[in-house]
Amino acid sequence: MSDAENTAASDEAVREAGATARRVVGNVGEVIVGNETTVEHLVVALLSRSHVLLEDVPGVGKTMLARAIATSFECDFKRVQFTPDLLPSDITGVNVFDQASREFEFRPGPIFANVVLADEINRAPPKTQAALLEAMEEETVTVDGDTRAVPDPFFVVATQNSVERDRTYELPAAELDRFGMKLSLGYPDEREEQEVLGRVVGDHPIESLDPVATTEELLTARATTAEVTVSEAVRGYVTRLSRYTRENAQLGVSPRGSIALSRAAQGRAVLEGRDYVVPDDVQQEAVATLTHRIRVGRGEGSPRDVVDAALREVAVD
Repeated sequence: MSDAENTAASDEAVREAGATARRVVGNVGEVIVGNETTVEHLVVALLSRSHVLLEDVPGVGKTMLARAIATSFECDFKRVQFTPDLLPSDITGVNVFDQASREFEFRPGPIFANVVLADEINRAPPKTQAALLEAMEEETVTVDGDTRAVPDPFFVVATQNSVERDRTYELPAAELDRFGMKLSLGYPDEREEQEVLGRVVGDHPIESLDPVATTEELLTARATTAEVTVSEAVRGYVTRLSRYTRENAQLGVSPRGSIALSRAAQGRAVLEGRDYVVPDDVQQEAVATLTHRIRVGRGEGSPRDVVDAALREVAVD
């Protein structure tokens, strides 16, 4: 096969992956009114093998968004309500002794799903949070010394209530860093809220939502995304953005954050139908990918201010 044919095959794979991603964005829009940008970020995170933290007020559609993504790809979906008494085994599963066989049998927990919604993750104690975060990082679960792989694909959407902070365990910076993106939906505007009311008369749209892609198509799209070209110039731009945050905040973006931004830019390129990353891809994903990794001191503004300043001041070669 010639180099030209190789390039054409790569272009075709990107076109197909991009078309799949755009179908899912449109399909989720049948359930989530407005917020197309947030939905795009979520699909980009899915393509780039990242996990997402959704922080918002109650009742704006966080659970519906996760369900709609799972349904669109024909993925197995599980929801875990995090509470102060939730144990790690409630997430990972347990070994149960079978009286008939006289052997222990593993009963998997909800972590063994393609899309896992960890609802109000900060209401559970740190040890329970760690069980989920370990699976996110390693894509394996260890119970009683036995290690088992989670399904592929594996995508976690965790939520935090941004209003009620009583009886919660805030995620430390090291754990926040494991989420590829932090997003929010926000309140709909007047027109959008009227449309929501019109849609939910009778059955909720999520109940009639049909898949628009298979799990195999998602796996193929992920593999294609990983092969999207990130040039040396773009890698240098990502590095300079991260270094700017380290020099202008109490805690800046880690190398893990730089990797997450680079991968998110690959996902954005696929969504746009390109087999290479341009600086605009990096800029579109920078706020969602970097802001939650930054801690500011007195007089340094907000984490968002630091990222905005980096995007303004860091040169694009």
